[in-house]
Amino acid sequence: MKNWIQLLFNSWSDQEGFINSNEEIDDWIDELNHTIHVDIKRNCLSDSTYWFYDEEKGIITNKNNSFFFVQGIQRIKDDQVVYEQPIIMQNEIGFLGIICSIIDNKLHFLMQAKIEPGNINKIQISPTIQATKSNFTQKHGGKKPKYLEYFINVDPDSIIIDQIQSEQSSRFYHKRNRNIVIMVNEDIVVEDNFKWMTLGQIKRLMRFDNIVNMDTRTVLSCLPVYNKLSSSEKDEIISQTQDQFLAKSILDFDQLSFSKIFHKMNNVKMFEETSLQFVPLNKLTTWKISDNEISNEQANFKVIYCDISIEGREVTHWTQPLFQATGIALFGLISKVIDDKKMFLVKLKKEIGCFDNVELGPTIQLEANEIDAQIQNNVEKIFFDYLHNDKNVLIDVLLSEEGGRFYHEQNRNIIINIEDEIELSDEYIWIDFATLNQMIQFNNVCNIQLRNLISLLEV
Repeated sequence: MKNWIQLLFNSWSDQEGFINSNEEIDDWIDELNHTIHVDIKRNCLSDSTYWFYDEEKGIITNKNNSFFFVQGIQRIKDDQVVYEQPIIMQNEIGFLGIICSIIDNKLHFLMQAKIEPGNINKIQISPTIQATKSNFTQKHGGKKPKYLEYFINVDPDSIIIDQIQSEQSSRFYHKRNRNIVIMVNEDIVVEDNFKWMTLGQIKRLMRFDNIVNMDTRTVLSCLPVYNKLSSSEKDEIISQTQDQFLAKSILDFDQLSFSKIFHKMNNVKMFEETSLQFVPLNKLTTWKISDNEISNEQANFKVIYCDISIEGREVTHWTQPLFQATGIALFGLISKVIDDKKMFLVKLKKEIGCFDNVELGPTIQLEANEIDAQIQNNVEKIFFDYLHNDKNVLIDVLLSEEGGRFYHEQNRNIIINIEDEIELSDEYIWIDFATLNQMIQFNNVCNIQLRNLISLLEV
């Protein structure tokens, strides 16, 4: 195989495509949105013959004890409850997998047009396979996901990335999925609702609101860019890019920053003074539980129940709970050119469902009801100053969260390049792309909000 990093950059910079044109892809998405039948209605928990409230355990579960359940969680400090909420418990690890292949000397990715019940629109561009363990072991009684055999029987030498990554820790408890990209050299039958795309074509679609789903974004953020290129090979790649500061950030790896980053993270893990406990949902004193929903007027989400019909899925009709956001959150990443290399400002972020208490998050991660609150520090001040003056805003797009568990949740993703000097507290870290990409190769280091923002970058 040709040098991976050269293949990746060639695909990354190719926004026109070769197998399928952008016009063909846009028309394909539009046609599916107009022809596939979707019917999602709010209902009550008692309307479902499959989901129910288990009085003994105090959880919302289903008759097969499969997929997931919802229970209460509380944060405790000094023997007092300081925070509580419902949380999704889904211990099984699912596949988020993409097949890639070199076609006519271009790296292409096999992408799926998929509908999830909580999607704010219908079709979103998804990985080749997007399936929980319950899905692909057919506990739901449906068909096996297409292309599953390529991932089950993969030759280890054909694996580009295979990593367990965290999901939204403000909604899930310890939820992780297997992010995997494999190289397939044989001819593949392209099934309905699938198309080959270059990386540049996928990133082009990311400019539009709610077209590329969260699962695609997290998998693509994992693509390895660390390399052993010669100086002349690096210079050649950099000369072919539009953002040469970003290209230098991708190709120059500073391993010395690893110990500093882990030192900060491990201090948080070691000296955390709060603990967690699970409680029955009806013991959440600040939440109102009814047959219609679980809600709290001060919270950023509520739990609703839906009756769902979607044409063309492995199972076409079912009921389930969904978490519905009560507003649009904001995820922001500050970049800055330092010594001719683009650096990114990340922040240590603790969340109640985090697998190991803390991960690296974006510069700004605010729920809807936190955005209009008083600015807390100079980092937030400079971010919002640039944003409100529309200065150096590189990316500003609404993107959906995971539609299998969340209902119509979209969040504002913003990347801003600043020019000012900025004084930082100890929770912030400047990091180049290459180091950040290396950190993503470890379990539970970079949170999903940060990974999703990184996936939006274009060279």
